Amino acid sequence: MSDTLTKIEIITRPIKFDELKLELAKIGVSGLTVSNVLGCGLQKGFTELYRGIKREVDMHERIKVEIVVCKVPVQSVIDTARRVLKMGQPGDGKIFVYEIANAIKIRTGEEGCDALQNEN
Repeated sequence: MSDTLTKIEIITRPIKFDELKLELAKIGVSGLTVSNVLGCGLQKGFTELYRGIKREVDMHERIKVEIVVCKVPVQSVIDTARRVLKMGQPGDGKIFVYEIANAIKIRTGEEGCDALQNEN
């Protein structure tokens, strides 16, 4: 196993989050951060009537899941996310992978992989 810190960012549909969280836990992902975001891409927008005025809506609700791993293999996270999230349609999402220089647990001062470990 490597001591390299890697951040995996997944942007996808909110309806798939519970299943993704469950499957990631099965492979050892113990922490993640989730944000509600808006995005646009290949999906077509739609027209809605708001207070009597037509407007084009081309931003779609998404979630952004951020995970930093050290002991859990990055490819396992990617494979799990692809398996869970793939519906074969535009809007399935994207996965971004970044190298992380360091992580520091504020309370204890632990750094690197140690900062990601759960306390016993």
